[in-house]
Amino acid sequence: MKRILSGIKPSSEILHLGHYFGALKQWVGLQKTHTCLFPVVDLHALTIPQDPQKLRESTTNVAKTYLAVGLDPKKSVIFKQSDVVAHLELFWILNTITKVSELLLMTQYKDRVQKNGPQSALAGLLNYPVLMAADILLYDTNFVPVGDDQVQHIELAREIARRFNQKFGQTFVIPQPMVEKIGARIMSLDDPAKKMSKSDSNPNSCIALTDKPAVIREKIKRAVTDSGKEVKYDPKKKPGISNLLTILSLVLNVSIKSLEKKYKGAGYGRFKSDVADTLVRFLSDFQNKYNKISDARVKKVLADGARKARKTAEKKIEEVYKKVGLK
Repeated sequence: MKRILSGIKPSSEILHLGHYFGALKQWVGLQKTHTCLFPVVDLHALTIPQDPQKLRESTTNVAKTYLAVGLDPKKSVIFKQSDVVAHLELFWILNTITKVSELLLMTQYKDRVQKNGPQSALAGLLNYPVLMAADILLYDTNFVPVGDDQVQHIELAREIARRFNQKFGQTFVIPQPMVEKIGARIMSLDDPAKKMSKSDSNPNSCIALTDKPAVIREKIKRAVTDSGKEVKYDPKKKPGISNLLTILSLVLNVSIKSLEKKYKGAGYGRFKSDVADTLVRFLSDFQNKYNKISDARVKKVLADGARKARKTAEKKIEEVYKKVGLK
């Protein structure tokens, strides 16, 4: 079977609808047809300052979310990135064949520099696409499920792999990005021009998977719409309503067209109320499962997964060391 690798960074306690429809739901399906590795990529979280205790808690919560949505440790390798030291070993070697000019072109780095100035950008933020390449190439990954904002990083990983293969001989599989087009672009509730993000300073901008019913209803009630009344999908003229239609269509697994027909003449009040009620029902099953998963179970799953991941990773790093002359 073809190999899949993707992970979530535990840089916040919040995992939201965008994570579920843009990544997690897709992963659950992929584990039935592919060999899958799903790390919690905790090393990537260090690109911005972290409180150590909160990072530990967030790492546990991300792993707990993996299990609650249906990722199965018997079918997939679920592990903590930092538990497999080969990620860092390969990262350094790949760093030595990556051009600084390539890293300076990465959108997320440029955005941070533009927003906060060059003094705010740490070397880890500049280099993290190389660590991402190491994560992927270490396991001979065929496909990488990502959001469309990460495709640029997969292209860099592909270039690094080609460069290494040309210089040292065939070593790495060239990975392909796998983008979930619809779920990957759930937008912010308070600013539908930007993607829903766990790092947003406004807590009302996203629906966390663990939000309580009253919180969900309040966030949907406050969600930005427009001065009109028609429930119609038009991302340019009605981005807020279009975002809520996208969310409802994903939750119910029905077409946006059918929802437009259903809510024709209904007005925003009824529509928002239905969106909120639907989300409350949808997330209740996940939350029940999430709350039953103990930290001890998470610890065991991550330890077992790390042992499995190391077997593959250590073989690859041994091959790489020989190719570059370290062994």
